[in-house]
Amino acid sequence: MYDDLLNIVLGVIATGVSAALGWLARTALWRRGLRRKQAFFGLPGNAECLLVVNRDAGTDGAVRRFDVFALLELSALIKDCGAHARIVSHDAAQQGFGERTEFCLGGPSSNRRMEAHLRILLPGVTVNTEMEPAEERSAFAIGAERYLIDPGMHEYVLLARLTAGEGRRPVFLFCGQRAITNQAAARYLVRHHEKLARKYGADGSFVLLLKVVNSQAYGPDVVELVADVTREARTAVETAA
Repeated sequence: MYDDLLNIVLGVIATGVSAALGWLARTALWRRGLRRKQAFFGLPGNAECLLVVNRDAGTDGAVRRFDVFALLELSALIKDCGAHARIVSHDAAQQGFGERTEFCLGGPSSNRRMEAHLRILLPGVTVNTEMEPAEERSAFAIGAERYLIDPGMHEYVLLARLTAGEGRRPVFLFCGQRAITNQAAARYLVRHHEKLARKYGADGSFVLLLKVVNSQAYGPDVVELVADVTREARTAVETAA
């Protein structure tokens, strides 16, 4: 009887020790993953970051619906890092970069800050902001290549992580040909940030060209990586005299 009771007690103790060790291991892995995530996004605990949004030219300064969805996805990611977000309009974010992490959404036609970022940080990228001809509208020119939009079927978006300024906090750009592509790029970043951090490092810069496939049927979910265009995007294109 005594031996049976002792075996039961020892079994309970062993189970408790195993559970405690498992919990400690899971906690250590979670904390290590959190630190890597915070380092990649430049968001240590209680840090503040900027969410810079564009405005829909056809409304009274409202944010496009798909851009709002993108903000929601990024806000959840920021909260997971233990940081805080401040949403500012593109024409009110009058400050440099590097002091705090920035997420900037929208094309240069509706986002003045995106236009400045492309001009200064990505001189090899040109986005056609003219309305005519229609087939050239919102076309990307990256180096020697051009990428035309086929609305609803295939649309392109640039996803970039760039570091500049003294603070070296990253600037994330979501520059799409349509608002739904901005959400697609934000979702891609949320889903693949671990893979991107392993490939480019916690301090690395990259510029990825993504293609959103058949958004009229699949929304922002089906995204293909077209190419890493970091070198082309950051190299100024020589213009003919």
